[in-house]
Amino acid sequence: MAISVVVLLLLLLLLHQSISLSTSSSPPSPPRQDCKISTCTGRGSIPVRFPFRLAGRQPRTCGYTPGFDLRCDAQGQTAFQLPLTAGDFAVRSVDYLTRRVWINDPDNCLPKRILTLDLAGSPFSAAFYHNYTFLRCPTQLVRSRFTTVACLSNSTTSVLATSSSGFVGFMTATASCEVAGTVRVPASWPVPFSDGSSTALDDDVMLVWDSPDCTDCESRGGSCGFKNNATRVIGCSGVGSASALKVLKVLSLSLAIPAAACATGIACFAFFIGWGRRGATTMTINSGHRNPATAVVPEPVPAMVTVGLDEAIIESYEKVVLGESKRVPGPNDTACAICLTEYCSKDTIRLIPECKHCFHAECIDEWLRMNTTCPVCRNSPSSPSNAAHAAGGNPGGDTTV
Repeated sequence: MAISVVVLLLLLLLLHQSISLSTSSSPPSPPRQDCKISTCTGRGSIPVRFPFRLAGRQPRTCGYTPGFDLRCDAQGQTAFQLPLTAGDFAVRSVDYLTRRVWINDPDNCLPKRILTLDLAGSPFSAAFYHNYTFLRCPTQLVRSRFTTVACLSNSTTSVLATSSSGFVGFMTATASCEVAGTVRVPASWPVPFSDGSSTALDDDVMLVWDSPDCTDCESRGGSCGFKNNATRVIGCSGVGSASALKVLKVLSLSLAIPAAACATGIACFAFFIGWGRRGATTMTINSGHRNPATAVVPEPVPAMVTVGLDEAIIESYEKVVLGESKRVPGPNDTACAICLTEYCSKDTIRLIPECKHCFHAECIDEWLRMNTTCPVCRNSPSSPSNAAHAAGGNPGGDTTV
């Protein structure tokens, strides 16, 4: 037991020293102080970091320009502009690990922006594209029946957007609709959701980028960026020593827990072995000094006592076989108080002496074998001689009534 404890303590001391040396010799590299995460002041603003940069708030070397520059608009929201598309887009969210960004129209008319969306010249692309057809329809024919693009509709003409070719054919044939055009819309899923009708087409547009690829650095909790201001080589800081520390911690737990369990098992085993030997020694000593005169003799187990009546006494009670009248010679009702079954002709009834309560013979016989009283009045039956006298000198005889 002592050896196992010493081994466990030495193992824990070695792991502690390894962790201490790792943390003291190679402290984690902090991110560059001039490239701290920045945000706009508006509601719902997102944290901006590499490869994006917030123009006017972060140095140019903090972003992977061109194409990743963001800015704060007049409302304090994070804004974004594509090279060949006029106007800003509002940046709703950025997933730096999977390299995805979601944008929308700050004026709440995304379908209008989609009609002129062009990703050429930018570092972004769409994960998937879906073809949507725009229809111009008379407002009085489609109002309250279909989802319209509100920002492109007016009191006389409503614009509908759909990915269903069947819906396009139906509306052009029956609702006097005209096809305004078909555009490829960036999408998040390979298959468009379509219920065979129209859509407002106001969900955020998801774009992805391939370069720079900071997925590995992000997954390890590091800070991605340029290694220095004079080169465009991408590096990852604050991750090496942290990863080593995590590995050491995992190794420490994976070794310490089994070692502790093993030491505990050895200690328990040694304890029970020692206890068993001690008990055997005590028994040997006691057996060597035992006084035969004072030996303990086990007491005999008392025999079971029968609490009911003797079979001869039960058989001495009068029995009656009922006739067609089913008249019972006693104060009982028309049913046996034990089994609660009504008496029938030719049933064998046994009478309790003195109280004259009657029961089915098989019912009262079983009762009296375990009890000494009448099940109805709880009085003790008479002795065999009184029972015979009460039965008119015919103990155990059968009488038909």
